Amino acid sequence: MEAFDTLIRGAEIIDGSGAPRFTGDVGIRADRIAAIGDLASATGRTEIDATGKILAPGFIDAHTHDDRALLSNPTMDPKVSQGITTVITGNCGISLAPMPGAVPNPVTPPLNLLDDEGGWFRFKGFADYLSAIRAAPAAINSAHLVGHTTLRVVTMDRFDRPANAAEIARMRELVEEAMTAGAIGVSTGLFYEPSVAAPTEEVIEVCMPLKEHRGIYCTHMRDEADGIVDSLEETFRIGRETDSAVVISHHKLVGRANYGRSRETLALIEQRMKEQTICLDCYPYAAGSTILSADRAATATRVLVTWSKGMPQFAGRDLAEIAKELGVGVNEAIDKLVPAGAIYFRMDEEDVKRILQFGPTMIGSDGLPHDAAPHPRLWGAFPRVLGHYGRSLGLFPLETAIHKMTGLTATNFGLKDRGHVKVGAYADLTLFDEARIDEAATYDDPIAPARGIDTVIVNGRTVWHAGRPTGDRPGRVLTHKE
Repeated sequence: MEAFDTLIRGAEIIDGSGAPRFTGDVGIRADRIAAIGDLASATGRTEIDATGKILAPGFIDAHTHDDRALLSNPTMDPKVSQGITTVITGNCGISLAPMPGAVPNPVTPPLNLLDDEGGWFRFKGFADYLSAIRAAPAAINSAHLVGHTTLRVVTMDRFDRPANAAEIARMRELVEEAMTAGAIGVSTGLFYEPSVAAPTEEVIEVCMPLKEHRGIYCTHMRDEADGIVDSLEETFRIGRETDSAVVISHHKLVGRANYGRSRETLALIEQRMKEQTICLDCYPYAAGSTILSADRAATATRVLVTWSKGMPQFAGRDLAEIAKELGVGVNEAIDKLVPAGAIYFRMDEEDVKRILQFGPTMIGSDGLPHDAAPHPRLWGAFPRVLGHYGRSLGLFPLETAIHKMTGLTATNFGLKDRGHVKVGAYADLTLFDEARIDEAATYDDPIAPARGIDTVIVNGRTVWHAGRPTGDRPGRVLTHKE
């Protein structure tokens, strides 16, 4: 009689490949899936009755800002509660490491999205950061990008110019160190003020170590509005010049003038995918979230404040209402609130649906875990795809939705033996109720565990069950070498 550490019986298995579901049992030994099929005669030290539930690979969040959360909130409740077992950090050019010199005071935006006080920017090298996570593991796995904006902040005396040759050489050296330590690639946030002045050539030179290390280039592009096609072409060029796969982060179209242009951008992306390796992710909402600024607010139909150093009592409030209550104009209200963060309603729902439906689109939450009143995507992005967009709107079958958040993402980021329910794969698994799964978080009440998630297993160990974290922390750092 076969014996397993954990035996899951009678599940509807969706394996992450996009293939149709099937009914079966799954046996786990240590951190791996050891058997799949009819295991009626087997026993498990722990047995889970999964009758009537879906067993899927643990979800992989393609786009996060969890760099600090892995250390400051290692049970990772916002993520495990929605079935996520692996996160990709260091996106949008913002990474917690390296910080070889003094931390800027005040912390340079958008680095303050990770820590507005600066105390967590204490890792001189990327290896130091990864060592800290390994020494105090989180509940989930993580793979890490090094941020170009962070590199500019630690290397340059001012950001309103291109980097000079010596600064480029230093940034490139830091990328090489990060890749050697285990980073899986480089991210840029060319949209953000510290990197706006960086020309394409600077990015190419800084990212050249990607070629030798087979790393990934992820980008919050320079322009997601009127100039989006030029930004796409810039992204494709950087990928070609560095011989690296590119990931277009949170693909979207911003501003009323650009509503509907996803037809144009997706056609261009699909065409260029025939020539080079291009990936993209998307979050399932028509509102984004980042630092508060007047120019971003000017292009939004509504703005919600997510945190404020100047007036913290207004977190979670509508910007127009705050301005009215203060008796000032919107821009003056912003001046009183900053440093601050905000949710911006600037996208068309039809574009969101079209991008989500696009076959190669991965799912990323882009949640900001340190906001006082965060965007609901932090707690609800993945169940929203399965519930609202999949079950309710019928954008895609469940098998397709799960592929977008598991097997596709694992393949694109090179996460070996992750993202699939198959013998020999790591036992990263999510068990949920197909009829109930959906987000519970809303813009008015953004901190709420998703509905329908039963059990979440990471590396063979249960991290979420019966609506609460177990406290176990079996997560691992996943590197480009694995």
